[in-house]
Amino acid sequence: MKLSGLQIFWLMFTFETGNMILLTVSPVMEDAKQDVWISYLIASLLGVLIVYIASKTALLHPKQTLVQFSRSVFGKWIGTIVVLVYLIQWYSVIGNILREFADFTITTLLPLTPPWTLYVTMLLLMIYVTYIGGIEGIGRCSEVFGPIIILSIVLLVIFSLKDVETINLLPVYIDTGIYSIWKGTLTPLAFLGESVIILMLASFTDDPKKVVKSAVSGITLAAFSATIVALCVLLVFGPDIPAKLRHPIFDVISYLSVMDFIQNLEILAVLVWILSVFIKLSLYFFLSCYGTAQLFKMKDWRKMIWIAGIFFFALAQFFPDTSYTFGYMKTYWTQYALPINMVGIPILLWIVTKVRKKMKVSGTM
Repeated sequence: MKLSGLQIFWLMFTFETGNMILLTVSPVMEDAKQDVWISYLIASLLGVLIVYIASKTALLHPKQTLVQFSRSVFGKWIGTIVVLVYLIQWYSVIGNILREFADFTITTLLPLTPPWTLYVTMLLLMIYVTYIGGIEGIGRCSEVFGPIIILSIVLLVIFSLKDVETINLLPVYIDTGIYSIWKGTLTPLAFLGESVIILMLASFTDDPKKVVKSAVSGITLAAFSATIVALCVLLVFGPDIPAKLRHPIFDVISYLSVMDFIQNLEILAVLVWILSVFIKLSLYFFLSCYGTAQLFKMKDWRKMIWIAGIFFFALAQFFPDTSYTFGYMKTYWTQYALPINMVGIPILLWIVTKVRKKMKVSGTM
């Protein structure tokens, strides 16, 4: 299984874009109000820094995944704990996203559909692409879906231009302050920080020299897209209404009408989200199966697919409703996963590896 530099780029972009656009605008607007764009810009810069450090760390251990080199860096026991910390993140987020996918689809498109049918449908697609194509198959899907997502976002931004009110940008900073802006930064940053999956993906690339550039470019485009979308929501609705809505971008799109002819554009938002969510779930599904198999030294990682599929169905079935999603983001995701999984461990891996390499060169090891 090999990934090209272009596939890494599209994987990073599609992996981040959909959920970030759908789920972060409301909580950021609640904290940062009309300075939402500042929060997104800060999150974008820090998110790019996170993926840069993670990429550089992965390249220090060529042809090894996070599961393998974490134990060589920290030792067997601490390294295993580090791997388990990431597996907890990957397993829990799949159940959460599956539940969010089903609830959002039922609310917007299929109100009479039982949630379990949507879980099964998405899981079967994930199992198929993972079993048949592995990470390479997911990468090829992202190459197809990525341009569609970009085109959809561009169209939505163009259609919203006639409804923008620039007065909604004012006043800048006065009503919020640094604390509120920083608080608003944490939610999109926690999504961008998921790009640390490059610690696993880098070992599958056919040209390691392209990893850093491709990953950073993909996250930069995803962050820019989310910032532009959040700015459009602010300019159309102002800061107060979106803060009270669950999915403000969807409501903005429902509001749009071009010449009283082009209406009901919600399908574009649903398309962007479903395509992105499919890539995100498939990528997490592959990482969970492959990482677990490596941890327990299973010769055929594909055997984990069937066990994981049943587990994720049960997890989604018994996951709380979508109101829990925002609590999940503001508690586990921003208070634990962000500082530990996305910032702390990658930096520690990078520092320890660098120190050991220098000590080895100087002959003190």
